[in-house]
Amino acid sequence: MRRHRLSGQITLSMSVVVAIAVLMVFVGTFIFYSIYMTWFPPPPGPPPLLPEAPDFILIAIFLLLGLAIAIHAALRLTRRILAPLNSLAEGARKIAAGDLTARAVAGDRSLGETAQLVDDFNAMARRLEDAAESMTSWNAAIAHELRTPLTILRGRLQGLTDGVFEPSDELFRSLLVQVENLSRLVDDLRVVTLSDSQRLDMRVEPTDLANEVAQAVDAMRPALEGAGFSIRMTTEPVTLPCDGPRIRQALLALLENARRYATPGMIVIRMTLETFEVAIAVEDEGPGLSAEFAARAFDAFVRAEPSRSRQFGGSGLGLSVVRAIAEAHGGHARYSTSEKGGSVFEIVFPIDGASADSNAASCAPKV
Repeated sequence: MRRHRLSGQITLSMSVVVAIAVLMVFVGTFIFYSIYMTWFPPPPGPPPLLPEAPDFILIAIFLLLGLAIAIHAALRLTRRILAPLNSLAEGARKIAAGDLTARAVAGDRSLGETAQLVDDFNAMARRLEDAAESMTSWNAAIAHELRTPLTILRGRLQGLTDGVFEPSDELFRSLLVQVENLSRLVDDLRVVTLSDSQRLDMRVEPTDLANEVAQAVDAMRPALEGAGFSIRMTTEPVTLPCDGPRIRQALLALLENARRYATPGMIVIRMTLETFEVAIAVEDEGPGLSAEFAARAFDAFVRAEPSRSRQFGGSGLGLSVVRAIAEAHGGHARYSTSEKGGSVFEIVFPIDGASADSNAASCAPKV
């Protein structure tokens, strides 16, 4: 009904105008001749079959009156239609000139289509403004994250050039760590950016998830045990079409997140097979996330404890990468609090193997 409101009003208005014009001609003519014949009776004899000159003049007068009314009604309707459209055009010009805060005014909301058009335009303008603000924040955050390793590299390389530092294996290892941090940051940025634009490439093939989980845990085991953690892992034998290296990347990010933020203790990695989904969970013993931070834990460049992130070289992109990889597989990432008060981060995949790669063949899990 809303979709046809404007066309209905135009049709109704024009129909009323035509009806008024017709009624004015016929009713006005009838009333005029009734009064005229009362005061000036016609001569005896049959009346003329065709209208005479005075009759045409009378009809023309009433038609002109009807036309005047029609023009007045059309102008009123036109102003009602053009008011939001002019506002829309002005808003578009301002946005094209760089003013993303410009908005159109719907005016008369009884015109359903124009009001909906203005609402859609304002929604688009809000998204453009949000995207511009997000891009500004991203640029500032990226510059901030790149500054630290680049400053360290520049300072130490300058020190080597000036002879302040003596070349040593330890110094070169330190430089290599900063280069690896830069490489990891660039790769994380690439994953998150491609995911936001829905262009993250996935190499989907039948993959043994338990094997991928085991490889990721084995890769992180020395760092976790060195930080005072013990590991307990429970997996299910299941094969799904997915991107194995991406799954390892997401799980490594969760384990690295636990190493940075969790209290040393037991880390439980478990894989749960449900009817319609497979979940890979990483659970620690605390301290967990606050309710306010948990709602945006998977957003880019968000940190619960910036000081600890700086200590361990965190960029605030790890959980964003986890979410990006999960969504690229048609799943999602989620957070909950464990019974002991710790954090439980999960990557959930659909059991049918749905993924972002439309060419990937779906197959049932092999258990």
